[in-house]
Amino acid sequence: MVDKSLSPKISRTPFRIAVLGCLVLLLVAFTISVSWGAVAIPFTDVWAILIRKILHLESASNLDPTHIDIVWTLRAPRVVLAAMVGSGLSLAGVAAQAMVRNPLADPYVLGVSAGASVAAVASILFGLGAFGLTSTSSSAFAGAVLAMLLVILFGQRRGVIAPLRLILAGVAIGHLLAGITSFLVLQADDAQQVFGVLFWLEGSLARSNWNFLLLPVVAILASWVTLFADGHKLNALLVGDETASSLGVNVNYLRGRLLIITALLTAVMVSLSGIIGFVGLVVPHIARLLVGSDHRRVIPVAAIFGAAFLILADAIARLLLAPIEIPVGIVTGIFGAPFFLWLLWRAENLVRV
Repeated sequence: MVDKSLSPKISRTPFRIAVLGCLVLLLVAFTISVSWGAVAIPFTDVWAILIRKILHLESASNLDPTHIDIVWTLRAPRVVLAAMVGSGLSLAGVAAQAMVRNPLADPYVLGVSAGASVAAVASILFGLGAFGLTSTSSSAFAGAVLAMLLVILFGQRRGVIAPLRLILAGVAIGHLLAGITSFLVLQADDAQQVFGVLFWLEGSLARSNWNFLLLPVVAILASWVTLFADGHKLNALLVGDETASSLGVNVNYLRGRLLIITALLTAVMVSLSGIIGFVGLVVPHIARLLVGSDHRRVIPVAAIFGAAFLILADAIARLLLAPIEIPVGIVTGIFGAPFFLWLLWRAENLVRV
């Protein structure tokens, strides 16, 4: 059981300043990521292109048509998708940690990503699609939803959802599905297919386009509104089920709703980007370091900071070994793991079993 957050005691940043700072970081990260690449494009040209495209204005004569195509067709949708995935995984992390009252929880602890992996790998290797489609994304989403249903089935008893039971069910189902994924990869006889599988399993935003963005936008907005509206209930849940119930919170109903939000957000994000670790685990802690543990403050800060974090991570993945692109999950792991180890080192109250 976890008594307190792992966050070390430091002075908190005023909420408005934290939100403003995260928005500035997001704007800077977006501009840099769209501007930098094999072809460098001035910041002013980037925003001139974006504004004219969004407002359906004619392109200025001083704008290079090649730059317009690079910004609008290639880089901007990728950066926006990175922002959506980073924000979605961060919100899923906040929901997961509140649901099980454990700061070590993250969106992948429920086994949802493992379900997405099995279906996506089957789609890549054998052309097995979901809902009559051969798309890797649609297959991954279907696999994630099926894994979520299994976790719900085994994570509750007589209609009551228990945090420890959820974690154990998620871990068991996740390991089972991970084993199936490894078995499927071993059956592949095409080296190019195996490379594609490994690249997807480590996370990639290379297949992004504007058509991918509607689903994550809807999922994030709906989840953000729901979580923010339940902010005071999430705060009550942190102090224990009995205390929350005494304050009028239907704990089982709230936990079930958090489970659905976490699983669906994770399913949507994983289906579009593959497995990107540490975002949902680390970003909620960074938000708490900045503004404290009140979920009505943590939720917006985590969503905005998570978007900026993954944009910067994806930019590093594109540019570090250019023209070779590395999976973005490698970058988030390299930066996320040391931070979490620092968090463990600085924490006054570690996990007690």
